[in-house]
Order: sequence, then structure tokens, then C-alpha cells
Amino acid sequence: MHISFIDWAVIILFFVLMIVIGAWSWFKNKSADDYFVVGGKLSWWLSGISHHVTGYSGAVFVAYAGLAYTHGFSLYVWWAFTIGISILASIRLFPVRWFRLRKNYHIESPLEFVSGRYNLLTQQIMAWSGILLKLFDVGAKWVAIAILMHVFTGMSVFYGVLMAGGVSLLYITIGGLWAVVLTDLAQFIVQISGGLVMFFAVLARLGGWKSIFTVWSELPENNGHLFNSPYTVGFALAFLFINFLSYNGGTWSLATRYISSPDEKATRKAALLSGILYLIWPLFLFFPMWVAPILLPGLNDPTESYGLLTMKLLPSGLIGLVMASMFANTMSMTASDTNTIAAVITRDILPVLSKHIPRQNGKKSLLVARSSTFVFTVMTIIIAFQYKYFGGVLGLIVSWFGALVGPVSVPMLFGLLPAFKHCGSKAAIFSIITGFITFVLTKIFRIDNLALAVGSPVFVSTVVYIGMGLLSKRRKVPDQVNTLIDSLRKEG
Repeated sequence: MHISFIDWAVIILFFVLMIVIGAWSWFKNKSADDYFVVGGKLSWWLSGISHHVTGYSGAVFVAYAGLAYTHGFSLYVWWAFTIGISILASIRLFPVRWFRLRKNYHIESPLEFVSGRYNLLTQQIMAWSGILLKLFDVGAKWVAIAILMHVFTGMSVFYGVLMAGGVSLLYITIGGLWAVVLTDLAQFIVQISGGLVMFFAVLARLGGWKSIFTVWSELPENNGHLFNSPYTVGFALAFLFINFLSYNGGTWSLATRYISSPDEKATRKAALLSGILYLIWPLFLFFPMWVAPILLPGLNDPTESYGLLTMKLLPSGLIGLVMASMFANTMSMTASDTNTIAAVITRDILPVLSKHIPRQNGKKSLLVARSSTFVFTVMTIIIAFQYKYFGGVLGLIVSWFGALVGPVSVPMLFGLLPAFKHCGSKAAIFSIITGFITFVLTKIFRIDNLALAVGSPVFVSTVVYIGMGLLSKRRKVPDQVNTLIDSLRKEG
């Protein structure tokens, strides 16, 4: 597959737009507070769009497109639907608590409260684990973009990583969270435009709107069902719990959107917008992937289905738009992750490693913030160049995500709730460690049940955390923990 000059022009224009937004955002940053949480001035609609867009990556158009081809509608049920429900069900729970943490404790990093809630050791374990995860996770996503570029243009993966990573390095380092959320808005517009172009092109090929309801009988058996083995009810429930943790702040970049809000009402409206978008937009985005077996029967590699549909159905120019939408999804996620990890490095790691780098504000803090961002991004690009040594893209994303995100999220989020105030640092550390061990065991001893394999680490972490808290109920809760939790219960 080769794209035209017009498509190249659209793609290059997209990358140039990202850099221009980053350059404009330079002037919005006066301190680390601006750089990491936009000074707490992030409007609800921009926060909601950014929260939504940050949850996508190139995996949607590659790995998930393959699952849509082989397993049909069940993809929406266990992925998009569980995310949307997770967000909407907790609008008055976690989003407002993240805002109250910034208001009461002036946090800029999602982990700043952990040393006060538990202790410094717990905070450092979470911080270093999360940084290690994101080094490989973000590196894998640069490779995902590069592979998409290779499929469409023939460009080598090396130069694809260099192009996508280099552009992101520029605008993230220059503009901070201002650049991230503004490029998220631009990427959301591109994503919606590209997705709708494909949706209507497929409808036209299938015979119009009525095909939305009639096409399912022409697809392989069970592709129209809500659950399609191994993506069963149990798997969907496991993913619901994982997404509940991840999209309410377990994924740190998503917590940052709430931390950056100006008030509690804005956090709730942002969560509402993001949750509704997750319930509605994937129905349009996934439809071309679901009907691909009709338009492209007998594919040897279903992960190529979306790219092949794009080349088959769209004219020059629109192909470039859809490609830009694919890049937009991944770059949004990587930019958000990078900015938040830089906040953790600047606010939680460096002050512990050196007394000469205190938590401060002003121009010096901004220099430290930009330096952290630059170094971390360069390291992810270096890892992306070595992706074959780490099990490929899927191995990087799935394995590390499953190993670390769930177990780390349990003490982080549950620690904000009054019901778990007896869970101290030992409960937090042991829950993380047992979650990691469980993940390793699921890899050593093959588990055929996918729900059990995916959910075991986070479920074990949860049981250990709650269990150790119950055993500690007779012990006095430290005053600073009571003060912190009580402050998060009060509306402000």
C-alpha cells in the first residue's frame, strides 16, 4: 500500500500543527504549576475531551481492529462500555477527591499525597514502578505509530519512531500540559473527522443506514453477540474492575485532568462528558471494523483490516485524514503519559534523591520540569528502537500493563476512601508485591481462562489490601491520615 502526495501533505500538516500548538503553549507556562496542572484552570469541556482522547492509542486500529474482525460486537461490551460505566458510576467519588487533593495540599503529581497517606517508601515504590511501566508502555506506542506509517508509506519503523517521537518530544517539552490538552482537542477533531469518514464510506458500500441493523446476519456466527468466547461475562467483569481503577486515576495522566480542574463542578462535568463519549463514539469508530469480514473476507492477518479498508474505500486526501486520526489517538496518550510521569519525577523522585531539588515553584521549577520531560521522552524513544528485544509491541503493552497498573492502583485509589483508612503502608506495599507475584505466576503456569489470567493480579491485590486493613482495625489510625481523608469528604 502506498499513499499519494496529498495524503503525505495532510499527515505533515497534522505534525506541523502539533508543533505550532506546542510553541504557542510556551507562553502559557510561568511555573511548574502551569506546566503540570495548567494552574488549575482547565475548563470542564477541554478536560473531558482530553480525558476521553487520552484513553485511545494506535492499538485501537491494529490489535482491536483484529478482535473486532474475529469476535465482533463483544469488543464494545468489554472495552468501551465498561470504561464508560466505570467513569459515570464514580462521578461524585474520585474526580472530586482528586480536585480536593490539589485544593487542600497543592499537589501537581498524582502521587504527592501518598507519602502523607502511607509513607515515603510506599510512595517511592509506586513512583518507580509507574515510571518503569511507562518507559516500556510509551515506547511501545511509538512503535505502534511507526508500524502504521510503515504499512501505509513503506517508511522504516526506525524513521517512523524518530518522526512521531521527535515531534512529540518538541511540543510536550516546550508546552507541558497546556500543549497536551490543546493538541488533544485538535486530535479529537481529527479523530472524529477521520472516524466519521470511514463510517459513512462503509455505510455507502453496504447500502445505507439500514445496513447497521441488517448486516449482523451476514457476519460470522456469534460476531453479533454481546459476549464471544474467550471474551465472556467473566472477562467483561474483570475488565470492568480494571477500568474502574484505571480511568478514575489509576492511570495517572487521567487523574491529572481532574487535578487540573478549577472546581468540583468542573470535574464532575468533565467526567460526565468523557463517560458519555465512551458509550457513544466507539459505536461509530468500531462499525467499519465489525463489518470488515464482509468487505474483506478471509484475511490472514485481521489486524490489517482497518488499514486495508482505508486504502480500499477512500480517495486521496481522506486516506491521509484517517491516518492522521490514527496517529492522533496514540500521540494523545503518549503525550499525556509523558507529562504526568515528568510530574512524578519532578515532584516525587528528584526531591528525595537530592536536597538541592526541592518541591518549589517559579522559573527554576519550570526548568527542572522541562528537563525531566525531555530525558524521559528520549528514553522511551530509545526503548522503542529496541522493541523486538522486549516481546514486540503487544508484549510491551499488554504484559507490563497487566503486571503493574492494577496492583499499584488499588492502594492509590482505595486509600482516598474512608472505608479503607485502616489500610496502612504495609497493606499498600504487600498488595502491590502480591499483585506482581500473581502476575508472574500467571505467566509461569498457563491459565486457559482469560478472565482469570487478566483479573488475577488486581483481584489478589484488592483482597490483600482489604484483608490487611481488617486485621489492623484495632490499631489507631494516624492523625495525618484521618485529617487527609476527612478533608477529602468535604465539598469545596
